This record gives sequence, structure tokens and C-alpha cells, in this order.
Amino acid sequence: MIHARGKSSIVFIGTSLPRICGLATFSQDLIREFVHIPDFSPPRVVAVNDHHKRYIYAKSVIAQIDQQVRQDYVLAAEKINYASVDLAIIQHEFGIYGGASGEYILDLAEALTVPFIVILHTVLRAPTAKQKQIVSRLSDLSVKTVTMARNTVEDLTTTYQLDRTKIAVIPHGVPSVATETRAVLKRQMGFKDRTVISTFGFLSPGKGIEYGIEAMSHVARRHPNAQYLVLGETHPVVQEENGESYRKRLLQLVSGLNLKKHVTFVNKLLTQREIVESLVASDLCLTPYLGKDQAVSGTLAYDIGYGRAVISTPYRYATEMLAEGRGRLSAFQDANALAENITDLLDHAPMKVDMEDKAARLGQTIRWSEIALTYAALFRRYFPRQTHHGRIL
Repeated sequence: MIHARGKSSIVFIGTSLPRICGLATFSQDLIREFVHIPDFSPPRVVAVNDHHKRYIYAKSVIAQIDQQVRQDYVLAAEKINYASVDLAIIQHEFGIYGGASGEYILDLAEALTVPFIVILHTVLRAPTAKQKQIVSRLSDLSVKTVTMARNTVEDLTTTYQLDRTKIAVIPHGVPSVATETRAVLKRQMGFKDRTVISTFGFLSPGKGIEYGIEAMSHVARRHPNAQYLVLGETHPVVQEENGESYRKRLLQLVSGLNLKKHVTFVNKLLTQREIVESLVASDLCLTPYLGKDQAVSGTLAYDIGYGRAVISTPYRYATEMLAEGRGRLSAFQDANALAENITDLLDHAPMKVDMEDKAARLGQTIRWSEIALTYAALFRRYFPRQTHHGRIL
């Protein structure tokens, strides 16, 4: 496809803000960077809505899909096919598309006549037959399949039987936000003389926050100025299905352990700036997640992106990102082990500083400004070659 100004056109398929979804935030962050890449037109979006829900989107959204309406997927593909698009990007997560395990996305993929790349946000180590079939078919139809962690490549080639030559590894990005120093931010947040330990992200039972709280009952005895911040509102799906039952259980645990002076919940949808400022103010970050096979975590990517010392359970993404001294791994569902790791780092400041330095060096390479350039280079491989006069070579 050739455009008058010689710029290439891409469209992202997936959730879009203001729908509250980590994938939607991922798309917005990446799109924001593409606006500054000269040979690309501002990216457009096909937005997937929760069933029966509608959102007020930006003008960049050229079509909407009702998650459970199968016909919408083919109609969206037809819209893309006739919209002067050079390349489509399907953001894949099983839970955002309709049908069994999100199989309706295959209707869209099979109806596309423009080339597309699929970005995998979840790679299950033990998929069902249906999940395996969807990922395999999407990859077969795509020109390239992107995964965000090297630890998933073997699964994709063996379990899902994907062609290794079609797989690209591009890390999850983090935004660049200028902030005040840790000391200044602590003072602004009311934690001037506190040691701040934080976990941020949508609250859900899989986050293992209860183990972080239990760990604080031990940490606070040795470090009475320690403060654990649990930042973020309850995940929309969890809230819809179970209300605030998980948060209430955590609050009861805090009360029962007499930790009200050491654990603070910030129950709100944080802005990007609020997330980053909270991280920069933190002395330690925790991701005590329960899921052993979690291949990617945007939360942990942010922690590393801003050079925080991290203590985490050894899920797959943490094992990869915290290697080479960039963090500390702690046993699953073990508050005592978490407490030991926290107190050890707080007792040995040089060790923590070294960990922060190592994390920051990796973090500089995963800023969205860098990640977007990597995606742009990949996308260009699948555009028509053009002359300066806009003719295909």
C-alpha cells in the first residue's frame, strides 16, 4: 500500500483505553512513541469491547468489536482490508476475545488480506488443546510472532510447535517519566522517615499480597519505620465477579496482625505518573505472585525500568528479569522467606544499591522509546519497498 506522503500505516487490534486493561495501556504506550517516528502515520486501532459495553474512544479508533459478537470480527477485518493499512498488529491475550479460549480472533485473522504480526501477551506452559490451536493458527497466518520473554521461546517451538524463524523476542516496555528524587517524593507522599516497600497493579487473589502483609509482621519488628504500600484498584473482572472480597480479606489480615501503621492501601486507578513516582519513592518492590508460569509482568518491567531493588517469587518472568544480581527470588507462598529477604536487603544497604544499579542498567534498554524503535524496524520488513516517488520497487 502506498500513501501520498510516503508514510506507512499500521493498525493495532486489541483493547484500547479508556477500557481498563493492561493490554490497552501497552498499546497506548507503544502508539504514543510511533507518533514520533517520521516514516509512520499515526497508528490506528480496532478496539475490542467487553460484551455490551461501549467506550468513548479517541479518533484513532477506526472500528469496534463486541467481544462476544462473532460477526464483528469479520466486519473489522473487512474494515482493515479497505482502510489503506500496510500492516496489522494483533495483540493476543486469551481473555479479551470471544468464543472458547478467545477463538473468534481467528475469524478476523483468516479474513485479513493485509499482512499481520501477532504480539503474545500470555504464553501458557501447559495450554489446553484449544489454546494451543489458537496460538499455532495465529502464528501460521502471521508474518511474525512476537513474545516478550526469552523463557517462552522453547515453549512456543516445542509445545505450540511454532516455526522458530517466525518468532521475535521484544521486551515489555516502560515509559520515561521525569520525577523528583526518592527523598523528595517520600516527603511529598508523607513518608519522609519511612522505609517504603511497595507492590502496584490491579489487585487480585493471584498477586499473593497476603504473603507480603504477613512478611511485614516480621519486618516491622526489626525495622519499625517500614511501610508497605499496596497500590492499585481491584481488577475490573475480579470486581465484577467477586466485588471487593479479596481486598476485605487483606484489610482483615492487616487488622488481625496489628499492622495498620505499616500497611497502606491506595485503592485507585493510578496514573502513569503516580505509578512511576511511587516506584521511585520505594526502597524495595515486591511481586509475591502465586502463578509459577507467568511469562510476562508489566509491573516487574516497571520495577526494573526504574532501577528498583525487587524481591519476587520465582515465576518465569522474574527468574529471567532478576538474574545476574538484579533482584532476589523468594519461595512461593512463604511469608517467612519474604521477610528474611526484605530484612537482609534493608540490613545491608550496599547490597541493595548494587542491585538497584544492575536493574537500572537493564531498565534503560527497555524504555518505550527504545522498544518502539525495535518494533518499527520489525514492521518495516513487511512493508512494500518504495521509491522516493512513492512507487513500489
